[in-house]
Amino acid sequence: MLAPSPLTATSRSKPEERAKLLAARYAGLDGADFLRPLIKTEFPGRIALVSSFGTESAVLLALAAEADPAVPVLFIDTGKLFGETLRYRDQLVARLGLTDVRTIRPDPGALSRLDSDGMLWNRDVDGCCGVRKVAPLDKALKEFDAWISGRKRFQSSTRAAIPGIEASEEGHIKINPLALWDRERLDLEFTRRALPRHPLEADGFPSVGCYTCSARVEPGADPRSGRWAGMAKTECGIHRPSRSQNNGADI
Repeated sequence: MLAPSPLTATSRSKPEERAKLLAARYAGLDGADFLRPLIKTEFPGRIALVSSFGTESAVLLALAAEADPAVPVLFIDTGKLFGETLRYRDQLVARLGLTDVRTIRPDPGALSRLDSDGMLWNRDVDGCCGVRKVAPLDKALKEFDAWISGRKRFQSSTRAAIPGIEASEEGHIKINPLALWDRERLDLEFTRRALPRHPLEADGFPSVGCYTCSARVEPGADPRSGRWAGMAKTECGIHRPSRSQNNGADI
């Protein structure tokens, strides 16, 4: 494995090259052993984990807490979340000992202009995600060079080729530590660590977002098929195409 090196002006200006370098440097590592050098050596104080505290979130949060419980965790409270999700967040934070969980909220002025009646989701679902999730996260990420995502290939066809490390469209380095994990491995880790499950999972919600746009799904169906069900939409918008994917890079 290559010796870690700090960020340079060149690597900052060419995130896709740095993503390739990091992918090669940490190839073969997994779990907290993968996250620890990225958090502590490669991006000290400049990396955050973005978590919805959804049905699969506990494993990644546990790995991050094992690597560094002080890593910033960004949680987007859209104002449309299930109460169960908010209580689950508090339960996991206390259980895992995370010390820097930051709640990110939409800009009140933007909500007043664009969604004064709270029904934008019913008129313009992309616009609702934009003002309640994408814009707040984009603003919060400005102080970071890298961020950690919980996306996995098995979750849906639109995520079937995500790499472990990529350069985001916005110029961040994006880390997907669980990209290659399958459902069985995820469940085994929940059991091994005795992690609590999201209370809505047992009620037929394998993927949970806003209550306005989350529905129950049949057993065995695509876990994300209940998100924006019946709409031509599969992602909220915070995960844009990466530079690596646009350039055809295999990292």
